[in-house]
Amino acid sequence: MLDNMIFKQLMKHSFTIPVEVTYPNGKTEKYGNGAPQVKIKVNEKIPVKDLLRNASITLGEAYMDKKIEVSGSLQVLINSAYESANSFLNNNKFKRFLPKQSHSEESSKNDVQSHYDLGNDFYKLWLDKTMTYSCAYFKKPDDSLEEAQINKVHHILKKLDPKPGSSLLDIGCGWGTLMLTAAREYNMNVVGITLSEEQYNAVKQRIKDEGLEDQAEVLLEDYRELDHLPFDYITSVGMFEHVGEENLGEYFNTISRYLKSNGVALIHGITRQQGGAYNGWINKYIFPGGYVPGLNENLTHIIESGMQVADIEMLRRHYQRTLEMWTDNFHKVLPEVRKMHDERFIRMWDLYLQACAASFESGNIDVIQYLISKGPSARTLPMTRDYMYKD
Repeated sequence: MLDNMIFKQLMKHSFTIPVEVTYPNGKTEKYGNGAPQVKIKVNEKIPVKDLLRNASITLGEAYMDKKIEVSGSLQVLINSAYESANSFLNNNKFKRFLPKQSHSEESSKNDVQSHYDLGNDFYKLWLDKTMTYSCAYFKKPDDSLEEAQINKVHHILKKLDPKPGSSLLDIGCGWGTLMLTAAREYNMNVVGITLSEEQYNAVKQRIKDEGLEDQAEVLLEDYRELDHLPFDYITSVGMFEHVGEENLGEYFNTISRYLKSNGVALIHGITRQQGGAYNGWINKYIFPGGYVPGLNENLTHIIESGMQVADIEMLRRHYQRTLEMWTDNFHKVLPEVRKMHDERFIRMWDLYLQACAASFESGNIDVIQYLISKGPSARTLPMTRDYMYKD
């Protein structure tokens, strides 16, 4: 009885939109003014002790197991919970720190492969043709996802102001679109590095298919073990969220070590302006070992590694839109996904995409591009930002 009372109070104060909740006993309560925008059906009692232990894991698993069902947009519901000052997402009584996590080379490899080695065929279903699994860049309101991902690649490379024949290292190269664009269209000599065997094999084949063997190389190894000469430029997209809080300093020190004097790097990744954070459910089911660093943390590590900041750009709204488009694509191909995965996986992945979109929409997380140089800031770059936007 006490659990039911506490859970009802939790629901009552957790949303900024009108919500209808049906409880396991069949009774329905409406919270907020106006017609419900989202309806929640609680099929089984949710123990409050589990919520207190870790609300994100408890509620995420309840949704995956159909103990909770939602009619309406998950993104709208979760964004509303982030915006409510009294919700379980913001109330300190429901926040818990996770234990320190391992980020040895072996554990990092396992973490990456658990997510990215779900299979290229799975990602091909709902990513665009570029196979880019990171925040797109929408130059125009009507940009397609593919156009926006190509925009992002050029936006990153233009910020470097790269010279033909120069060398580029792409740490966490994904399926290779950025590094191969740099080789093909900017005449750079590129090395990509990944821990995902699926990505490695795909990039290696693309290099062969595009006839870029003399300019491009992909390596399957830990970024900390690279045995190459220093590079003129470094890019790293969606990587530092996976290295762990305890290894952020090493990550930026490694970038500094791999850069030539006055070299330039563009580091793109998810960052919290409010400070670093873990998410229990994301860590358990989506990105094992993940940690979203705070803006101040990254800036401190950049400076302590002997580099300086040349430019910072926030792309939060771009990632929200990217995730919304991925969600639409995912929903359109559900019949094909069902041939690969069960309903629990589908509910998990749908929750992941929509929860992330809501988190960006609410400002709980951001995605930031850090343009940094080894030595005095932007010594080799043009004096103004105009060069970044020239065709």
